[in-house]
Parts: sequence; structure tokens; C-alpha cells
Amino acid sequence: MKKLLFLLAFLSVISIFSSTASSQTLYFCEGVDKSGYPITESSTFNIPRGGGYFYFLVRLPYEVGCRYVSYDIYDVYSDYSENYNTTITQDDMGVDWTWFWKKVTFYESGYYHVYVRDCYGTTLASSYLTIRFK
Repeated sequence: MKKLLFLLAFLSVISIFSSTASSQTLYFCEGVDKSGYPITESSTFNIPRGGGYFYFLVRLPYEVGCRYVSYDIYDVYSDYSENYNTTITQDDMGVDWTWFWKKVTFYESGYYHVYVRDCYGTTLASSYLTIRFK
């Protein structure tokens, strides 16, 4: 019994380290450098009333394995419920890409939840975003 508990504890620790060492991340930023890192990362953006753009940057610890991904955008309300807003597709990707970005324009203020899904519908990463008018 002690060996079984030790083995379960060991596997739990390995699982924790492997998941933190190889996480998928969605960044919102003002730009992306040549090495695929965010420039001026933020989860809140102030845009003009006519709309404003910034970038969605996805970094993966593995190759994406698809020729396209989808960014599913949901409105988030004060009770934390979500309502589908729109989907933006990024195609013509390389299946061997481990990071990629998309320039996205928003026209409405609000609180959003963005899900990045691969060509099989698997969620690669997600994050929350706040848009305010200047």
C-alpha cells in the first residue's frame, strides 16, 4: 500500500511539472517580435470609438499540426456567463508552427473570453480580455 501511495504521489508531481513546463499560452499584445514573443503584452486595451487593433499571439510547446486555427470570441457578462460573439479563422499556417499571431480589430468595448481551437476543434489556449474606449 505504501508503494502504491508513493507511486501515485510521484506521478502527480511529474504531471504538475510537465503541465507547467509545457503550457500553451494566448497573449494579447501591441506587437510580436521576430522570435515570436509579445511586445507590450496586456489583458486590457483602450481603443478609439472607431475601433482599434492589437495582436493575438499563441505559443505552443509542440507543433500545431493543422493548416488553420479558429479564435472563438465570447462576450462575458457580469454574472460570468458567456455568449458567443464571433469566430476569426487564421488559415495558410504551417503544420510545424509552434507560435503564430493574428492582427485583430475590435469595435466594441466589453469583457471577452477568447478560445483558440485547432482544426480538430481542440482548445489550444484561452484567455480573458477587456476592451475599453479611450
